[in-house]
Amino acid sequence: MTKGRVLITGASSGLGLELTKLFAKDGYDLILVARNVVKLEQVKIELELAYKIDIIVLDKDLSLKNSCIEIYDELKNRNIAVDILVNNAGLGSFGLFHETELSKLLEITAVNIDALTILTRLFCRDMAKRKSGKILNIASIGAFQGSAFIAAYYASKAYVLSLSEAIANELKDYGVSVTVFCPGPIKTNFHKAAGKGMSNTAISAEKAASLAYSALRGGKTVVIPGAGLKMMIFGARFLPRRVVVYLAGKLQKIQKQQKG
Repeated sequence: MTKGRVLITGASSGLGLELTKLFAKDGYDLILVARNVVKLEQVKIELELAYKIDIIVLDKDLSLKNSCIEIYDELKNRNIAVDILVNNAGLGSFGLFHETELSKLLEITAVNIDALTILTRLFCRDMAKRKSGKILNIASIGAFQGSAFIAAYYASKAYVLSLSEAIANELKDYGVSVTVFCPGPIKTNFHKAAGKGMSNTAISAEKAASLAYSALRGGKTVVIPGAGLKMMIFGARFLPRRVVVYLAGKLQKIQKQQKG
């Protein structure tokens, strides 16, 4: 008998894939969502054989709003309840805001904000009715300040942080916990896809997944992994916001040069 059913977006690689492995190892049935359905099918075969669990693969593009509703309706029609929701899927783009294609900016906000909002709203309603459930939203250290060259991504993660904190307070009386994980750089394909270099301080996806998983199980709300990052966020409170934004932008520019 499994522990429940977990829905994970962006499950085909990076942090999402590592979280998928942890939930599988712990005996959860899974619903895996990503655009790379070939990779998801491979993951399904490997994990079902290894851990004797049931995995549902959904090939969905979360930049399309109807996709989120389709996911919910399909599971509802199959009488499948989601016990844990992991909003991991995310997009970013490095460059000057005014030079970035509008279609790319809209895709970022569609996945990072709209899809997360829709999925959270639909599934947390059912969790609240059952008075049981957990939600893990993946934000970023960038949620705490704006930054030049990656403005839309950081802004979208600020939304994730704010929303998660608010609904965590709302849902606690309904037996539902909300955890928002705010890591620094992680060694995944995200940076390459966003067009920027990898920070020397980046941690492995396995390490990040382990920290996020532990935080979710512990019912923590806002999680900033690492003493260094916590000190940086705390220290930034005593600086003018324009200075914090300037320094963040300088760091992004350095990482861009490292890529080149």
